[in-house]
Amino acid sequence: MNYTLSQLDKLENQSIFIIREAYSQFRDVAMLWSIGKDSTTLLWLVRKAFFGKIPFPVLHIDTTYKFKEIYDFRAKYAKEWDLNLIIAKNEEAIEKGMGPDKGKFQCCNELKTVALKKAIAKHGFKALYLGIRRDEHGIRAKERVFSPRDEDFEWDYKNQPPELWDQYKTKAAEEEHLRVHPLLGWREIDVWEYVKRENIPVTELYFAKKGKRFRSIGCETCCGPIDSNADTIDKVVEELKVSKISERSGRAQDKEDDYMMQKLRSLGYM
Repeated sequence: MNYTLSQLDKLENQSIFIIREAYSQFRDVAMLWSIGKDSTTLLWLVRKAFFGKIPFPVLHIDTTYKFKEIYDFRAKYAKEWDLNLIIAKNEEAIEKGMGPDKGKFQCCNELKTVALKKAIAKHGFKALYLGIRRDEHGIRAKERVFSPRDEDFEWDYKNQPPELWDQYKTKAAEEEHLRVHPLLGWREIDVWEYVKRENIPVTELYFAKKGKRFRSIGCETCCGPIDSNADTIDKVVEELKVSKISERSGRAQDKEDDYMMQKLRSLGYM
């Protein structure tokens, strides 16, 4: 009999290979879980890669400005999936009143980037899995599957290793750590079709209520919904086939400055 793998099967197999390859090189690793559709899909793939039990911590960077639905989802599935969940905050910045009113760049940098750097340093992680995709934002198109960061956790987007024929630079220098991106080649529509096929739970914020839904989810103070009647996964997929709107059009930090995401990521942002 002739068996043909579907596009989703190929993506799944490649992602699981990347996940296992990274773990074979590093043991001091963690997975970043923002609790959005991409990172939850990655979490599902990591669970598959290790037969249901993730052998390393799952890290959530909590700005304290997330949607209530995000916190409820986190609590439910961290328990249901028996995750070793680490919740990291930049407590010093929070105590000083850091928030969106101080400026989107400064807020994101302090409550996300600096919080992430502190968590990496505290726990000694040598590699970090992230659920980013190249098609989500222009600056992410410059990423590699195995992306080195320097001793200050900063990303030199002008000096990335080549990845030809799926040959990855899986080794890190002593002073470096790696960001590992198993979903880098996925598209937004691939994620939704995989969520449907695998019956992966996602937060209800993605589904339309009263003609509005969230397409990309971050902090509640910086996210706006889009006009939509897509209240099921099937309708979301059909909407994506014809949509001309950017996925992150509702994210305030992307609108403030054309190069803001590049600045943030060069400093260590997700």
